[in-house]
Amino acid sequence: MDALTVRNVTKSFPAKGDATTLVVDGCSFTLEADKLTVMVGPSGCGKTTLINLIAGYERPTSGEITFEGRPVTGPGADRLVVFQESALFPWMTVQDNVMFGPLARGEPRNAVQERANPLLRRVGLLQFAKRYPNQLSGGMQRRAELARAIINEPRLMLMDEPFRGLDAMTRELMQEHYLRLFEERPRTSLFVASELIEAIFLADVVLVMAPKPTRVKRVIPVDLPRPRTFDMQTSERFRELFAETMTTLYDDTTALARVT
Repeated sequence: MDALTVRNVTKSFPAKGDATTLVVDGCSFTLEADKLTVMVGPSGCGKTTLINLIAGYERPTSGEITFEGRPVTGPGADRLVVFQESALFPWMTVQDNVMFGPLARGEPRNAVQERANPLLRRVGLLQFAKRYPNQLSGGMQRRAELARAIINEPRLMLMDEPFRGLDAMTRELMQEHYLRLFEERPRTSLFVASELIEAIFLADVVLVMAPKPTRVKRVIPVDLPRPRTFDMQTSERFRELFAETMTTLYDDTTALARVT
C-alpha cells in the first residue's frame, strides 16, 4: 500500500531578473507504507527541496503530492522532518527537548515522561536526561533528535542527511540506533543519504536521483533481510546492490563532468 505519492512534481525558484531556476522536473515516485525508502543523488541535485515539498514547507510549481490520500498543502503533524543541523533547544535539558512536542500539544507531563524515559533508554541517553545539548557529543545530540521525533509518532518521518558530519564510528552507532528503532516499530520513512553503503544498509528501497533538475532515475528494491546486521555489508548480495547503485550514479556523474 502506497502512503505517499509524488506525481509529476516540478519546482522552480526565482533567479535574476525574470529568470527561474528549475530544481525538480517532472518527478514521480511513491513511498510504501511502513517501509524505509532512502534517496541518493549527486550533491545539490534537489533532494532537500523534495523533502521541503513533502513536508509542506514549499509548494510545487506544478504537479501533486498526496499523503494517505490527502493533498499536501502545508506542514502537518502527520509529517516530521529531522534536519542535517541540530534543532535541539539549547536552553532545555535532553529530557525536556524530547518531551517538547507532546507537552506543547497539552498532554500531561507525567504521561509524556512515562513515554520519554523508555525512549531515552533505548537510544542510550537516559543517564544524560538532565544534561543540556552543549554538554553532549554530536552523536548524542543526533540520538536526542531521533527520540524527539519518534515520541511525536508521526505517520511519515523525513530524514534529511541526519548523520552528516559525524565521524565514521559515531555514524555506524547512529545507524544501529536508528535501525533498531525503525525495526521495533516500522513507520513510513524517507531518508536522504550521502553515502551509498549507508543507503543500502538502511533501505527497503533506494531512489536514485538524477542531477539537477532532479527526477527519479531508478528505483532499486533492497532485498536484504531484517533485522539488519553490519556483517551483511560483506555479503555478495550487498556488493551487488552497491555496484548497481554506484553504476547508476556514476553514469550521471560522468555525463555531468563531460558537460562541465
